[in-house]
Amino acid sequence: MRAIIPAAGFGTRLKPHTYSLPKVLLNVGGKPILGHILDKLLEEKITKATFVIGYLGERIIEYVNKNYPEIKAEFVNQNELLGLGHAVYIASSTIDDEEIFIILGDTIFDVNLDKVFKAKKTSLGVKEVEDPSRFGVAVCENGRIKKLIEKPKENVSNLALVGLYYIANSKLLVECLDELIKKNIRTRNEYQLTDALQLMIEKGENITTFPVEGWYDCGKPETLLSTNQFLLSKSGTNRTLEGVLINHPVFISEKAVVKNSVIGPFTTIASNCTVIDSVIVNSIVSPGAVVEKSMLDTSIIGSDAVVKGNFKKINAGDSSEIEFH
Repeated sequence: MRAIIPAAGFGTRLKPHTYSLPKVLLNVGGKPILGHILDKLLEEKITKATFVIGYLGERIIEYVNKNYPEIKAEFVNQNELLGLGHAVYIASSTIDDEEIFIILGDTIFDVNLDKVFKAKKTSLGVKEVEDPSRFGVAVCENGRIKKLIEKPKENVSNLALVGLYYIANSKLLVECLDELIKKNIRTRNEYQLTDALQLMIEKGENITTFPVEGWYDCGKPETLLSTNQFLLSKSGTNRTLEGVLINHPVFISEKAVVKNSVIGPFTTIASNCTVIDSVIVNSIVSPGAVVEKSMLDTSIIGSDAVVKGNFKKINAGDSSEIEFH
């Protein structure tokens, strides 16, 4: 089986962090988003992967080749961001298996895929959501998908597609994607993967769904921090440091220097960071950053950034009201 990982986006909602780093390489829970995805693929014994890259794609190539030599990786460039369907179409030249597993590069998931893969039937990961208008949704009947709709205006289903697609009949998917491109069939001016999957259904492919409760989006700052919380609650570090109060769960890299500080809960301190005389809660401090004399909450500090504060000493009388800006 081959995984296809679209990772060409600009990560607009995560600026300024994505000016110098692809979204999939942002640190969360102690490693890049992409690292969590590739670890999961290896758990499932998937060792072939195609990465659809674009903006700062050389950074992705470098990271994968350096850290995951056991993965037989191929890289294709998506020069125009024309939708998820277009991304998979670009990758179709590398598909040499009957089965493929498509996973979005900004999604961390926690689900047992063993039954899905053993069934050998095309199946899409779904999760019930309150507002389906932001997602592609599946309308099901008798356990099968009857219709797929991209960002519906009416509430026809609350089963959102979460970015996990197991395709047993990859040949038919490629044919349907080719049809979209040749006939210029677009939705919201993009070639949608949901439209290609709908064509598969119309051509007789039986497509089912599988539930994904553990679905963690990393597409914007607030969801990146909530995903960081989830990952740390599962596998934070037990590191202890003299002169440092640690409120677990946290991740503190063995290559980080932390002195005279309060760390956590839900805080990631990545490799080569320096944290001195600071309080950091519910935050991510990316590799190489320096934080001194600062109090941070719900914050994301980029790689090699420097944050220095200045603690104040005051003597406030009764009924005082003091604001610091």
